[in-house]
Amino acid sequence: MTGLDEEGAVEAVARVGEQIVLEFPKDLYIPPDALAVILEAFEGPLDLLLYLIRKQNIDILDIPIAEVTRQYMRYIDLMQDMQLELAAEYLVMAAWLAEIKSRMLLPRPAPESAGDEGDPRLTLVRRLQEYEQLRQAAERLDALPLVARDVFPASVQLPPIERKPEPPHVSMDELLDALRAALQRAALIEHHHVQREAISVRERMSLILLRVAEGTVLLLDLLVPEEGRRGVVVSFLAMLELLKAGQIEVERDMDGLFTVSVRGACDA
Repeated sequence: MTGLDEEGAVEAVARVGEQIVLEFPKDLYIPPDALAVILEAFEGPLDLLLYLIRKQNIDILDIPIAEVTRQYMRYIDLMQDMQLELAAEYLVMAAWLAEIKSRMLLPRPAPESAGDEGDPRLTLVRRLQEYEQLRQAAERLDALPLVARDVFPASVQLPPIERKPEPPHVSMDELLDALRAALQRAALIEHHHVQREAISVRERMSLILLRVAEGTVLLLDLLVPEEGRRGVVVSFLAMLELLKAGQIEVERDMDGLFTVSVRGACDA
């Protein structure tokens, strides 16, 4: 199968590298869906028309409708010969071009009386201009960096920040004074002391954390004299361990009393 252009010269049907092919080999088999990419190259009939116009360097405001219609119909015929299914909008455009071509053949009023509105191509020109503006805008947007295509979010995790516990706001001497006061109170009621099951420092740490989790507690309320000297010492050692770990804070209020709270609760 060969083609002739308007001057009668043989028209190339394909190009392989630098070699021009003038006709298809007779034993060449082309699968029906092998040329689907031809249709996918155009996003619709307006895109195809714009391609034909720009390829021929045609002024979009003065379209030679007969020539453009002929080239458009050649494309449609080629697609049908290749047994490629055409979208209905391509056929609708073909019918519209044929209508415009027919109206161009009819006598029209003088340009002075009809103006531009008398040109059958005017609606087509406007649609082509609008489509070209939209396509150019889409190309500009596509040129911008796109997440997951050009730009990828960083997935590097920051190393954990190790916070060193701050020293307590109360000096050790002041804490020891509070311990002495608690031991003195425990000694006053020693004869009322009832032997209880021994409790470890770790268990007392858990009990203190449960108490201060509910709110600020007076230090003297945690050093219970009724538990005897052993109980007071165990509670005091548990508080020292919690202070060292940075889990609680000990401060002195306006009345001079020591208070115990969860670390950071006072700042909130």
